[in-house]
Amino acid sequence: MAKNLLIVESPAKAKTIEGYLGKDFTVKSSYGHIRDLIKSEDAIDINNNFSQRYEVPADKKQVVSELKKLAKEADIVWLASDEDREGEAISWHLFETLGLKEPDTRRIVFHEITKPAIMRAIENPRKIDYNLVNAQQARRVLDRLVGFELSPVLWKKVKPSLSAGRVQSVAVRLIVDREREVNKFKSDAAFKIVALFGKGRDAFKAELPERFSKQEDAEKFLQDCIDAIFEIKSLETRPTKRSPAAPFTTSTLQQEASRKLGYSVARTMQVAQRLYESGYITYMRTDSVNLSDTALNAAQQEITSAYGDKYHQQRKYKTKSAGAQEAHEAIRPTYFNNHTIDGESNEKRLYELIWKRAIASQMSEAQFEKTVAKISISTREEDLVANGEVMKFDGFLKVYLESFDEDEEQTADGENAILPPLTKGQVLALQELSATERFSRPPARYTEASLVKKLEELGIGRPSTYAPTISTIQNRGYVVKEEREGRQRNFRVMTLKGGNISKETKTENTGAERGKLFPTDIGAVVNDFLVLHFQGIVDFNFTASVEKQFDEIAQGLQDWTKMIRTFYDPFHKDVQSTIETADKATGERELGVHPESGKKMSVRIGRYGPFVQVGDNPSDESEEKPLYASLRTGQSIETISLEEALELFKLPKALGEYEGKVMKVAIGRFGPYISHNSAFISVPKELDPLDVTHEQAIELIEAKRKKDAERLIKSFPEDETVKVLNGRWGPYIEFGKLNVKIPKDITDPTTLTYEQCKALADAMPKDAKKGRFGKTVAAAKPAAKKAPANKKAVTKKK
Repeated sequence: MAKNLLIVESPAKAKTIEGYLGKDFTVKSSYGHIRDLIKSEDAIDINNNFSQRYEVPADKKQVVSELKKLAKEADIVWLASDEDREGEAISWHLFETLGLKEPDTRRIVFHEITKPAIMRAIENPRKIDYNLVNAQQARRVLDRLVGFELSPVLWKKVKPSLSAGRVQSVAVRLIVDREREVNKFKSDAAFKIVALFGKGRDAFKAELPERFSKQEDAEKFLQDCIDAIFEIKSLETRPTKRSPAAPFTTSTLQQEASRKLGYSVARTMQVAQRLYESGYITYMRTDSVNLSDTALNAAQQEITSAYGDKYHQQRKYKTKSAGAQEAHEAIRPTYFNNHTIDGESNEKRLYELIWKRAIASQMSEAQFEKTVAKISISTREEDLVANGEVMKFDGFLKVYLESFDEDEEQTADGENAILPPLTKGQVLALQELSATERFSRPPARYTEASLVKKLEELGIGRPSTYAPTISTIQNRGYVVKEEREGRQRNFRVMTLKGGNISKETKTENTGAERGKLFPTDIGAVVNDFLVLHFQGIVDFNFTASVEKQFDEIAQGLQDWTKMIRTFYDPFHKDVQSTIETADKATGERELGVHPESGKKMSVRIGRYGPFVQVGDNPSDESEEKPLYASLRTGQSIETISLEEALELFKLPKALGEYEGKVMKVAIGRFGPYISHNSAFISVPKELDPLDVTHEQAIELIEAKRKKDAERLIKSFPEDETVKVLNGRWGPYIEFGKLNVKIPKDITDPTTLTYEQCKALADAMPKDAKKGRFGKTVAAAKPAAKKAPANKKAVTKKK
């Protein structure tokens, strides 16, 4: 048996490290945390200094048992979990759970998985840093207390099954606030003047710096320019430089991978984790922009050998974040001479992005010659301005160009055109002068990456919390990430050409969104409730101050139990008073009156989501019950109009009969659908359910039957609810309400008998739900198989 047991967090990391250490070391993985707070309310003893009760989850008992056995047999146990607070806490949990003794235990940290880094860590072991452990404990305890106390308030005052988190609630607030800014925004129109001078290769554009808000003023400008002389009034040429961005931190990597590669924040972190564990990059959770001297020297060597001495310029970046003491370096390649790596496509792309950013940070500035030409108009006082730019030396741009968010008015390198040779006093030949109507844009909705940037700016969250926060608010249904189609908008264009002014109206698509975060109705209602009753929880400054206190605990400057007590006592009082005094929150809004019945129409959140109601709730059985209709996808209780609400009551609508059975079109929880003979067929996005014809309904029914027939591999006369089907990820058995996995040794699913299917279904865990054996099969089943909530069901639910 090896004398040394080294425990890391992941099996991939264990495999990489095992290759660097000799036979004296056994390297094992803890598979992340090996214990957590018990699930019940008594996990934290509030009256006893917030002491915690932990348990080893069922899925970790075997891992713990194996590690205990190996630890007893080893002379020394090396705890090599990650170098941040979470990693420190994992080492502490291992120390406690495995019953380790301090003299025989070593804590080591490294921020890259290379042989020199591992050997250096083993030569410089330390003890567990209880300040870091306490900081992680404080976050865990505080977040558990907030979740356990706030969630029941939301169940009673908003709707059942809701939950709230400390950092997540602030993130939702940012998205709700931004959505309301967008909805309130009133667009202003103004005419932009652009002139085209010269011909062929000597053609260039110039622009009027100011815009005209009135069409007549823009038209007057064009009119004045019909016989005008355009002359170069001044030429200013000056050298400019651009410097590269700092190497990646967790936040900037998430932002740039989103812009350049289209990765979600969670995907970026998953891929970066694999790169780190394979030894390709340094630790991926960091808010430091610092590079070690070793890295600086390696970058210099690579730059000079690949591009030459003139491309190298050493820079040492300083980290602005006060709490950046946890990490030693920015995210960088472990070996700069590896321009690319072997691996999956997404790993290669992310690695190359990290390599380019890190190498560019040590390269020379890009040098440009910028020219600004002012052009006088003989008939007007204003000047037109033309900007030109010539790159004299590419420097870091040889490797990398940073991208920007749409709300950052940055000019990308190379966007300014090259001007032809010009001289002061030169008279220019006007080819065309246009006045184009342009509209001001509302604030940009958040993407995952720009939300991370905002949270970082506000000092909320830390590198390890950005990805889980963004995943959580989407999983809870408070926020959705989606694409939305824009709408057509007319704009006016006037053009002066050949002494004549022409006018035309053009159309453009506006308001289209890709991968943006939108608040759901329930997200907005929960946010408003928290803002009203728990101001501290959703206050940006307060949440940032809590993060600073965690940093102080990590540095040993503050006692964690006192910090929690200061937060908890007033918070607990707020919880109790809110349960006793607060009104139920529904986000209700009156829309007006029904044009035919004269009854009040309102919209609000119900137990099963947002809905429109016609009429008041009856006070006794004899009174007429109100009508209800669920909102459609993309509609919101804050913005739906009376006219849009009335449209909802046009469904369900009978479309006639087919095969002797009635066809109806309706909208349920999964969107618009057609019901026919107990089957439910989804209506495609491009079809408006109100416009579906009798013929189209039959086409959809037949297409669904054809698709189902293609999916059916085998059915059984013994039980029509048992089928062998083809899913997106291969064949599986549908046994009543269960989806049952087919063992790998059954290569031909057509040979399955009813008895075999039943035996496989009986062997499933008793608490198995539909799709229990994996998300894949559940996803393989089309949404239309689920019976959508019909109008009667909606009425009962409300």
